[in-house]
Amino acid sequence: MSKPELTRPDAVLFDWDNTLVDSWGPILVALNLTFDDYGLERWTMEEAHVRVARSMRDSFPALFGDDWEGAKDRFYNHFARIHLEKVEPLKGAHDLLLALKDAGIYTAIVSNKQGAFLRAEVAHLEWGHFFGKQIGATDAAQDKPAIDPVHMALGENAATQTGTLWFVGDSVVDIECARNAGAVAIIVGDEVTGGADAAETAAFCPDWHFRDCEELAGVVKHLGKAL
Repeated sequence: MSKPELTRPDAVLFDWDNTLVDSWGPILVALNLTFDDYGLERWTMEEAHVRVARSMRDSFPALFGDDWEGAKDRFYNHFARIHLEKVEPLKGAHDLLLALKDAGIYTAIVSNKQGAFLRAEVAHLEWGHFFGKQIGATDAAQDKPAIDPVHMALGENAATQTGTLWFVGDSVVDIECARNAGAVAIIVGDEVTGGADAAETAAFCPDWHFRDCEELAGVVKHLGKAL
């Protein structure tokens, strides 16, 4: 199957963690402290790359059973102490967002990070002016890869609801969400994360894959000049 032509989008939805910002460090630290609380084996960074993608309400029950909500609270307590001091923009992320803003293209975030943490990080980086909406886990009836948060992120604007949509992320869940929304699935980064195994990762192949946000920013600028 040939990949769709990459044309100027009417709207771009972004994942947040490890798409626009580097957050593997604080996520893994908070997870492992939570595992310590429950006497569970810690994860390596490689394991986190495979297993962290879905929202907490979709992933924690399998890890912690009936006490998953207690584990959620412990994770949030650990994470709240460290996440703002650790969050860092990924290479080219600011330039990409600026290029989209200069082109007049609507952007929003659809993340499986808890909404309050997401919006605190966006505010900490002073990036709120880039995004029409910042949608996190539990803000919608269902989380990614369901399309509920996509509809919420696009708002009431008919052009963003029916026009060409890009979904930019780093994981299998982002690709699956893009498919569900009828969007062009774009991956940034060295690898597609969040696949349980090679077969699952292969089943969700992106339409386009760029090494980083900087490379995608160059494409956006080129599309702008072509119009």
